[in-house]
Amino acid sequence: MPAFRSRHICSVAAALALTAAAPATAATADASAALREVLFVGNNWDGTATVLKSSGDFTKVGEINVVPDKAQRIAEINADPIKWIYYTAIRNQVGQGHDQYVDDMYSTPDGTSVVVSRPSFADVVSIDLATDRINWRFPVAGYRADHMAVSPDGTRVAVSASTANKVQVLDINTGKELGEFATGDKPHENVFTNGGKYIWNMSIGEVTTSLDDPSADWTKGDRHITVVDATTYKTVKTIDMRDRLNAIGLKDFSDAVRPAAFTPDWSKMYFQVSFFNGFLEYDIASDKITRVKTLPANPATNPDRTTWLLDSRHHGISMSPDGSKLCVAGTMDNYATVVDRAGLQEGPLVTASTPYWATVSGDGKDCIISESGADQVTAIDFATGQKVISVPVGDHPQRVRLGHVQAGWTGPSAS
Repeated sequence: MPAFRSRHICSVAAALALTAAAPATAATADASAALREVLFVGNNWDGTATVLKSSGDFTKVGEINVVPDKAQRIAEINADPIKWIYYTAIRNQVGQGHDQYVDDMYSTPDGTSVVVSRPSFADVVSIDLATDRINWRFPVAGYRADHMAVSPDGTRVAVSASTANKVQVLDINTGKELGEFATGDKPHENVFTNGGKYIWNMSIGEVTTSLDDPSADWTKGDRHITVVDATTYKTVKTIDMRDRLNAIGLKDFSDAVRPAAFTPDWSKMYFQVSFFNGFLEYDIASDKITRVKTLPANPATNPDRTTWLLDSRHHGISMSPDGSKLCVAGTMDNYATVVDRAGLQEGPLVTASTPYWATVSGDGKDCIISESGADQVTAIDFATGQKVISVPVGDHPQRVRLGHVQAGWTGPSAS
């Protein structure tokens, strides 16, 4: 197996590789051969996930209904005034007038199910890939489920319960809660680091208000990175980027850390912040921001911050498996670009319609971005920075994750 897969935290391929500590047997070899690597694309407004080949031409393999219990969930919401208020607020604010049916997803190590966080329904569910039926359901604390992360061994998922200001960690096979930890306001991105030793959570604060001028930044809440031991779920470090930004003269920058990418040796983190068209480099050992990269502004982008999607300017960053290139989704500037990590020089600006996420293809050759404004995903070659192909998916694609299905799977065999 290529070396990059032991590093690629978003891939269940990594989970399988790290799980294989015992000598291989005929049974484990057969199980591995029976799996097919794919890309899961969450279509947030559709309530579906499009499943694509993980590399090459990214042909569609199948589709999953992630809200088979929609009628039941909505009936429950309508019967509870508080749930209805939050459900409506999610639709009108975060969802831009649409329900949010799928934020994040990961497949189980055996490729039989996919685990999905559903913001509007405030839960995490496991869906059987053969039938589209729900195996288990876990209502998160509070009223909204957000980003998830899967442990390197594929056995646990960490989900942000965004209105409860905590992360809950679940057994991926049973949905049982294994632990939880407190975060800052509105927990967002989660990452298992250092081979699964730690979990990093980035809280982003209030992103639905119109108090977007730097002078009103203090109204956005308590935003910091929480680093916990992934076994005990005890906090080992809290990182407030406000102090680190101030130290290099960036007092007007938001300290809301958005998507982030780590180097293969976990020594550096590259992260986006609200309202900024670019990213920053953070050295973990020295606890300092070491470089800042400003990317081109699209002249057509409305300069009024209140018009930007959930305080985003750029939202989505990934790293090539060898750590030499970064891929950045310039959400409000309608492009994506590959950046050389050594000199931070960007490549061609690839036109894209509200690109909202960036990940890596199964073979590690391409950056995959979701174009939520065009209902497609686009592959960009890490080596050249040029667009390879665009593939249509469902309504409003956001998160894209590598995972597995069983060989020969093309969709549910029963409704």
